[in-house]
Amino acid sequence: MRVMQELWKLLTSPRHLIVFEAAARHGSFTRASEELNVQQPAVSAAIKQMEASLGVVLFRRSHRKVELTGAGMRLYTDVSKALADILSSAKAVRQFGRNDHVTLNCSSAFAYYWVMPKLTRLHVAHPDIDLRLQSSDREPDINTEGISLAVRRGDGNWPDCHSALIAPEVIYPVASPRVMASAVNLATVPNLLHERLIHLEEPIRERPSWQQWFAHFGVTGRLPAAGLRLNDYALVLQAAIAGEGFAFGWQHVTEPLIRQGLLAARKDWSWTTGAGFYLVWSKSQDLIDNAKLVRQWLLEMARPGTA
Repeated sequence: MRVMQELWKLLTSPRHLIVFEAAARHGSFTRASEELNVQQPAVSAAIKQMEASLGVVLFRRSHRKVELTGAGMRLYTDVSKALADILSSAKAVRQFGRNDHVTLNCSSAFAYYWVMPKLTRLHVAHPDIDLRLQSSDREPDINTEGISLAVRRGDGNWPDCHSALIAPEVIYPVASPRVMASAVNLATVPNLLHERLIHLEEPIRERPSWQQWFAHFGVTGRLPAAGLRLNDYALVLQAAIAGEGFAFGWQHVTEPLIRQGLLAARKDWSWTTGAGFYLVWSKSQDLIDNAKLVRQWLLEMARPGTA
């Protein structure tokens, strides 16, 4: 409180600091007045009031320009930095208050293969929405990282989030049509052990493995073939499309690729794990209107039969 009282006595008006900074930066009272959209005499008067209040001369006046004195330079150094910090903070606060973009956090594969093909429909339905896709190799804290919506794998129960099911987790083997056609004797699940497999090994998020998939079909005691190991599912699918072997096919992601003929699948060997992929949003922070529209659109796109 006393600091503000002393500052008020010394400067008469905080507005004078802005006038002083502009005049010092331009080296001209006239150019400062043009920038601040005030008359030149008002700038001159403000500087005179500051000098009188502080008891020092801040500028050396000449016919065409003004120059800072030693005292003026000392004050300008601190004032310019302080005003720059205040401006930065004000911009950040205003952006926070007017934040109308929508951030969707999901895996790169979900963003590329599930969201991107549908985005045209979002733009047609809601052309003014600024949707920002954000991919990560972990499950972020949506409350502290400014995330509107996210896609998570699990059972739908998170203490900090509401959730709505996008798709149950259904997994089956996929490969390029060429690799699928050339595979030797895939009459039974155990024979897939002899094929080249592409493994997903994410560093943080938990994902099912080929070993778990084989165990679901009663094939235990033998480890899956070494094959190719990748840490991102988008890369796994690219490798499968390129003919590098058999990959996990999450149904909700690979179905469009199968329809396009980029992948072939053994859907008769589907494993429904009991988990699912859910759209989640914060329980403690209300969604802005645009985020509610994106949430509604995503859930509409997730309905069975919506390509």
